[in-house]
Amino acid sequence: MPQLMINHLPPQKNLQMIATVSEEADTTPSWQQQLADVVTDSDELLQMLELSAVKASLYLPKGFGLRVPRSFVRKMQKGNINDPLLRQVLPNVQETTAVSGYVPDPLLEHAHNPISGLLHKYQSRVLLTVTGACAIHCRYCFRQHFDYQANVPKQAQLLAIQHYITAHPDINEVILSGGDPLSVSNRRLFGWLDALEALPQISTIRLHTRLPVVIPDRLEAALLTRLAASRCQIVMVIHSNHANEIDTQTLQALREASSYGLLLLNQAVLLKAVNNTLAAQMALSQRLFAAQVMPYYLHLLDKVAGAAHFDIHQQEAIELYWQLLKHLPGYLVPKLVQEVPSHPFKMPVDIFQGRSS
Repeated sequence: MPQLMINHLPPQKNLQMIATVSEEADTTPSWQQQLADVVTDSDELLQMLELSAVKASLYLPKGFGLRVPRSFVRKMQKGNINDPLLRQVLPNVQETTAVSGYVPDPLLEHAHNPISGLLHKYQSRVLLTVTGACAIHCRYCFRQHFDYQANVPKQAQLLAIQHYITAHPDINEVILSGGDPLSVSNRRLFGWLDALEALPQISTIRLHTRLPVVIPDRLEAALLTRLAASRCQIVMVIHSNHANEIDTQTLQALREASSYGLLLLNQAVLLKAVNNTLAAQMALSQRLFAAQVMPYYLHLLDKVAGAAHFDIHQQEAIELYWQLLKHLPGYLVPKLVQEVPSHPFKMPVDIFQGRSS
């Protein structure tokens, strides 16, 4: 079986390994430069958005700090502290309030982690956390407390992963996740693809990524050409929560990816004061469709510690979903789901509960 050389540097150091661009080069920063040149200081972010006077509700997290690409900041509305994109990334003092039922590992993923880097929760597919690096730190992320240092696979784990998959013939799909699998170099990503394509039982490779939304330039020709050439069916599941995230550049990049024959899906998280309105959900589905991305999942919030202020009551989510069914064609209505720990599949939310008809 082919072997994959893995860079063992911590994710933040990996992101800083950027080649110097000559003066004659294109002045547009490469996706690697954009991935390294991010805003990590709240004061700088607020100054960029002309919100320097608004600091009362902020705090400085110790382990999961602010991280947002400048291309994503440019999509935010200046002067609006309630901008739905800003709310997703700006650390808020509410994160420090302990709320019963909101825990560091809400999905009990460590119980399904037989090999470093591999999660096996569902019968026919496994998930590989190929990196701990993300371009953006979303404040509601259910893996914000995940031990990536112990779970990013090294060379020895790759061989063990290949053997594990081979020993479980029911597995026919591998999900590349993290972190964000598109935050690694093409060399490393293509190495993973080579290793998985060498396993005859694997028919589908799925990439769960937010990079196309926050740094659209990541969808470069070299990446798309390699994905299109795979013997496996490639599914790219992007993560967009609000229509404002899909500006003209992002829309064009996603359309380009679709033109290579990739299946593009979207999963969103239902977030209070971000997208929990009919108008926001309709706009997101319609904007995704314009970008040739199909709405796939609308998740109830995973109850991770520090994210309780984003949660809404399940009945509110159900009522919103009925309105979506009423106003949108069926193909633009994502599945309303929730993750239940130790359950062998994502649980569809019972939209009939609490209704008389």
